[in-house]
Order: sequence, then structure tokens, then C-alpha cells
Amino acid sequence: MNQPVFHYGIDKLTIGIAEKISLGLIRGILNEKAIQQIQDCAKHVQEMVDFKAPVYGVNTGLGQLCDVSIPPKDILILQNKILQSHASGIGNPIPTQVSKLMLITKVHSLAMGFSGVSLETIERIIWHIDEDLIPVVPEKGSVGASGDLSPLSHLFLPLIGLGQIHFHDKIVESQTVLHEKGVQSLSLGPKEALGLINGTQFILAFSVLALIRFHHLLEIADIAGALSIEGLMGSKSPFDPRIHALRPYKGTVWVAKKLYYLLDGSEINHSHINCERVQDPYSMRCIPQVHGASRNAWLHLRETTEIELNSITDNPLIFSARDSISGGNFHGQPMAMPLDYATLAAAELGNISDRRSYLLTEGRYGLPKLLVQNPGLNSGLMIPQYTSAALVSENKNLCFPASADSIPTSLGQEDHVSMGSISARKIHQVLDNLEYILAIELLYSTQSLDFRRPLKSTPILESIHSQIREKVPFIEEDRIFAKDINAIQKLIQEGTLLNTLEKIIQDQKINFPIHEEFRIY
Repeated sequence: MNQPVFHYGIDKLTIGIAEKISLGLIRGILNEKAIQQIQDCAKHVQEMVDFKAPVYGVNTGLGQLCDVSIPPKDILILQNKILQSHASGIGNPIPTQVSKLMLITKVHSLAMGFSGVSLETIERIIWHIDEDLIPVVPEKGSVGASGDLSPLSHLFLPLIGLGQIHFHDKIVESQTVLHEKGVQSLSLGPKEALGLINGTQFILAFSVLALIRFHHLLEIADIAGALSIEGLMGSKSPFDPRIHALRPYKGTVWVAKKLYYLLDGSEINHSHINCERVQDPYSMRCIPQVHGASRNAWLHLRETTEIELNSITDNPLIFSARDSISGGNFHGQPMAMPLDYATLAAAELGNISDRRSYLLTEGRYGLPKLLVQNPGLNSGLMIPQYTSAALVSENKNLCFPASADSIPTSLGQEDHVSMGSISARKIHQVLDNLEYILAIELLYSTQSLDFRRPLKSTPILESIHSQIREKVPFIEEDRIFAKDINAIQKLIQEGTLLNTLEKIIQDQKINFPIHEEFRIY
């Protein structure tokens, strides 16, 4: 079967396509139209050099040095100096998939033909993608304003034979890798270095991955919430569509519909229809409002990210040999604020999940205290909730919006910056913690479900329970619960639980509701 292709600079890039290119499932190529766009713009830049009129970054210095003229004989020397001086990042290398997404999103932007980067340079970047020779990029050093200058400089150092590359699961000097592959380093032309390092691709790549991870955890949170409701013998009436038609936020309506469906037909739910309880605690009956608000934040970030994926974030922009404009498309604020919003939304999923875990330990509604049959001798599930509480508190501290800060740089020329690179990294810290918080809720809710036997839940929830039971047995007495938490977190992280959900829907031909707007692909 022929591998699907994506045409850089021509086709619309989506979150799903960017991910599939990074995983090698789709191949990104340049077609004739994109090649023509690239060559035309590179020609414009060369003509600017010949005209000798001052053009920022072509024959001038950068930032506060924008008024310093660069002699024609030094224009090519300037390119190497820009990449080297701006490669000032520190910290651990970012994940290779993020670095690869940076390469992919940068190629797409350059191939639209407004940056003046040569065809040879763009083809070399595509070679790095295809060969999976991914440059090493430090995690810290960008303020997310004049583009992600420092991380993008590290990303493209290998083009000139500098920097490092992930090679055979090791970090190797790029010159060594290029020599082994029989490839020469490049000599960059006018404006190429600036075109490579101006842009928001560091923020953007992290955002693409965050959207994929966050989407997954939104689904898991709904399932965990439904299982907890079953364990606590909660009501499904708060998910009645008539309620949510009166306050029709997209996320709220969708979550309510899903929960109603997940619980409909449950023996457990049916067994207490006529009980004397009037209302459930908020963490149960307000799941649509809370999870739904987080879904709305996800939608906002997806909309922003898909605009950014198909935008030009360089400066200056080249429209013709006599028409270049210096603007601010490189500024990360349009991405930074939605990322901060999404970080808060992800943290809130953990906050409400922890409350449900706590409810499950209280010994209410017929459940034993701390979810073990012999509490006292056994501490039972007391301490995993401590871990959940610690992670929730850590996430709250991570919710301070990075975009609320700005520190002037470049001697005041860049006097307002977005700090979006911090927003982009921070959301992943919250998502890491959220995986464990939801794993702890699933540990509790599956244990509670066993105390409702012989009553059964719905086929979907029972299948999730069975999948977890394959890795985590029913808790008879105290054991090392960290192993159980890690086992469930692995099921979440690797997508096993959602694969189980999809399989039972297909096998039993369940008419599970689908909302196109909340799909990732």
C-alpha cells in the first residue's frame, strides 16, 4: 500500500496530520507549486541584496541592532553567527517527538513562500524528518516573542554542521552523523538564518502534543467519573438532556450525553432509583459542567493551534523584491493565553477527580471505609488519595498563567514578550500529574464496583473494569499500592483503556454517541 502524502506549503496541516507525519504514518513532500513558491521568494531576497536597500535581517543586524548595516561581503557570515549566538538554551532536551513536530511545522510555514529560505535548505530539513535524525533542543530559553529564537536555533544548528542529533538512541555531535551519512553541511544564504529561527514552532509543537494528550484524558475522566458514580450509587438524572438544553454549552451538553449513555441500562443504577437520596455531591452531579468547561477550553486551544499550524510567523515577510514588511506575527501571545487556559482546564479535571476519590473512601452509601473489608488492621486506600491531593496541589501551583508575565529583552526593542514557551511546557507537567490522579480514581472506582456485586454496570463500564482487573486485582488487604497506581497509569498513557472502549463498541455494535467537533482526527 502506498504511503499517504502531505504537500508542505499547499495542503492544510491539522493536528492529526502533524502527529502522523511525526510517527512516519504520512510522508510530507514538496510538490511543484510549493517548490515554485519557495524559489520565487528566495529570488526576491537575493534581489533585495542586490538593491542594497536596508531590509531587516537581510543586510542589517537583529533586534536592537536593526539599524546596523551589514556589508555585502559579510551577509553570508552573518547567517552562521545568528544561529550560533541565538543557540543559548539550557536544560534537558525536549522529547524527540516535539523536536520533530517543530521541524514539520517549520517546513510547512517556510514552504508557503514568504520567508526567503532556499529550496536546498528546506529539502535538508525534510531529509532530517524522513531519516528521523532529530536535532537536540534544550527545554528552556525562549520567551516566546520574537519567535522561539533559542530553541529554533538549536534545532537548525545541524544544517551548518553544529549542534547535536538524536542518533541510535544516543545524543551525537551533528558533524559525526552527517559524516556517517555522507552529507555535507550547508552554507546558508541571505535571511535564511532569520527565517529559520523566527517563528512559534516550539510553542506550536508542544501545543499539538498537548491537544492529543488532553483529548485522551478528557475521555478517561468521563469514564472514571461514570465508574465512580456507579460505585457511589449516584443518580444519572443530573445528566438528563432536558437540563442541559437550558444551558447549552457545547462541552457540557456533550459530557452529559456521554454520561447518560454510559450509565443507561446499568443494574447498579436501576437498583436505587427509588432511594431516599435527593442530591449527589457536586463532584458527581456537576461532572457535565466541570468536565464540559474543560472540553470547551480544549476546543479553544484546538482552534488556535490549527490557525497557527497554517500561519506564517516569520519576520520580515517577503511579498516581492521591493515589498517586505516587518510586523509581529512571531509573537506567541495568541498561543500562550489559550495554553494557559487549557492548563487550568486540565488541572480542574484532576481537582474534581480527587474529590470523587475522597468520597469513595468515606464509607458512605454502603461502601466500607477506605474500601477494604477490614479497616484498622488494613489502612486500605487511605494513602493513594494523599498522592492524588499532592498532585492536585502541585497542578494548582502550575496554573499561574505564564502569559501574565513579560520581561523586556533585546535592550528594550522586544519590550513585551509572551512567555508562551513556558505555557507550552507547563501544560505537559499538569497532564503528567493528571494521568496519575485519574489512575487513582480508577483504582478506587473499580474497587467500589466490586462491592456492588452481583449487580452489574453497563457493558462499556464493565469492560473497562475487566481491563483494569487484568493488571490490578481486587484489594483484599494492604499491599504496595504504588504498583497498582503505576499499572493503571500505564493503561491510560498507552491508550489501552480507550482501545478497550472502542473494541467493545465495535464488537457489540453499540450505538455510542459521536460528536465530530470533539474528535482529534
